[in-house]
Amino acid sequence: MIKSDIVNRVAELSDLPRVKAALAMKEALAEGKRIELRGFGVFQVRERKKGVGRNPKTGVEVELTPGKTVRFKPGKDLKNL
Repeated sequence: MIKSDIVNRVAELSDLPRVKAALAMKEALAEGKRIELRGFGVFQVRERKKGVGRNPKTGVEVELTPGKTVRFKPGKDLKNL
């Protein structure tokens, strides 16, 4: 499943055009809100900590800057599949 599949499904369920459904999801995440799709899962914005990563190819350490990232937590129905 890709982003367009999720947007199409949200558009079907909410009777919105696909463009407005995608825009609404992007704006909600930009505002730090949580998007819950019943039976599927939850998208939410979380803080990313400062840390040290490693380039797997060369082994060189890279500093990771703090910021925000979108996380997905699958719902109970999706886990039980």
